Amino acid sequence: MTASLFVQGLINGLNQGAIYALIALGYTMVYGIIRMINFAHGDIFTVAGFLMVYATASLAHETKLVLRSEEHTSELQSLE
Repeated sequence: MTASLFVQGLINGLNQGAIYALIALGYTMVYGIIRMINFAHGDIFTVAGFLMVYATASLAHETKLVLRSEEHTSELQSLE
């Protein structure tokens, strides 16, 4: 692992942690003010989770196609 990958992973982790902290603070404020847990946000998180799984799967499939096409392109260039 190079230093640049480590720094990029560190920044991504801090960013994701900050997002989780903001969500937790929001839930804490809602619970602290009305003393009731709001479960209405669960459906939004569920839909967002399913969309991200679908997007990740489709992007991974497209990435494999791009890598395979690049392999064929390099094979064609070596034949010339």
